[in-house]
Amino acid sequence: MTNAVGTEASFELSEELLKKYYDLNNQKKILEKEMNQVKKQIHNYLDETFGKEQKGEVKRGKYKAQRIIRSSVKYDEQKTVKKLEALNLEDFILQVKRPDTEKLEAAMKIDLVQEKDFVDCKTDKLSQAISVKELS
Repeated sequence: MTNAVGTEASFELSEELLKKYYDLNNQKKILEKEMNQVKKQIHNYLDETFGKEQKGEVKRGKYKAQRIIRSSVKYDEQKTVKKLEALNLEDFILQVKRPDTEKLEAAMKIDLVQEKDFVDCKTDKLSQAISVKELS
């Protein structure tokens, strides 16, 4: 993997770089807040012009605002399964086998199950985050 910060092999983390990250992160927050306010104004205009939850398009000079409406359907799983069972439509119900990892971890702690038997089944996920704050 190449070094994305500069071309030198060794890199010293400086106060200036931390300040730059801190300042850019603050600018990002300000811009996101301002963008959300502008987006809300555009949605309000489109609501008044075309109706709520209606697609619409407006051109002003070199710019065009277009709203697209997406729709998705979601079923309440428990209610749907009960109705399918009541209608004898079990073929419409998926049987999903899933390990109860909480019980498995608990069983490992009390040596009911050997952890070594499940080493090849387990993956650890790591994620990284950076937080830079200004010190007072």
